[in-house]
Amino acid sequence: MTKLRKTSKTKLHDESVNTGSGQTILKPDVNDNKARSVTDLRESGQSTAPPASEEDKKIRQAFVDKDWNEIKIADSWQIFKVMAEFVDGFEKLAKIGPCVSVFGSARTKPDNKYYIMAEEIAAKLVRHGYGVITGGGPGIMEAGNKGAHSEGGKSVGLNIQLPFEQFNNIYIDSDKLINFDYFFVRKVMFVKYAQGFVVMPGGFGTLDELFEAITLIQTKKIGAFPIVLVGRAYWEGLFKWIEDVMLNMETNISAEDLDLVHIVDDASEAVKIIDDFYSKYLLSPNF
Repeated sequence: MTKLRKTSKTKLHDESVNTGSGQTILKPDVNDNKARSVTDLRESGQSTAPPASEEDKKIRQAFVDKDWNEIKIADSWQIFKVMAEFVDGFEKLAKIGPCVSVFGSARTKPDNKYYIMAEEIAAKLVRHGYGVITGGGPGIMEAGNKGAHSEGGKSVGLNIQLPFEQFNNIYIDSDKLINFDYFFVRKVMFVKYAQGFVVMPGGFGTLDELFEAITLIQTKKIGAFPIVLVGRAYWEGLFKWIEDVMLNMETNISAEDLDLVHIVDDASEAVKIIDDFYSKYLLSPNF
């Protein structure tokens, strides 16, 4: 004989009878070995729970059931926070004039050749009439702001609040430092107010910013602004794979998509590509 025992609001477990012994044997719950919440541990009689890291808490929180009122309150207020970041960014950046966004690693040290080159590129951009936008932190971002600051140009920092390695550098104009909680809002500012992109060697964040710009240009959501990658040794392997696999093997992109980027090794060449692009339209940084 089989009978059903209701163990929660949503699950039923079979309860089968061992006819040979006359004892009732419960089938094991598939959830028995799953980590429990602190509340579950308390209810089960356990007074303490194993310490959870911040990462554990984030993962657990994603599976917590919320009622409609909790969802409505939390998400509604988050919308206002996002709106506030957009408004602050739009108000501060709308009047900065033509700028070039410089991307790169926060971990690059001042004695690194790419730090020195980023500083030189930023200084040259200012001398050619452009302002410089960076992520506002250390490393390549600091180099970009430092180069712009040294020439008296506009030095913009779009800082992101992170649990490690990100703090704003001292070379940002005091009225052009903006702090963000949301990466996606920050990326909008990078793209919306830049007339070109210089991408130095960096990590996942740099790749994210690079491919965001490429995608928006490829899909014609923004104009075909110049994208200059600095450091052949760093970038050519990646774009060789893009050509061999994405284009030739899988045809996931078009051949002309590869023309969206320029790979250089020289600061003057990087700035020249941006200048040459705008000269085609008879435009200068004073527009």
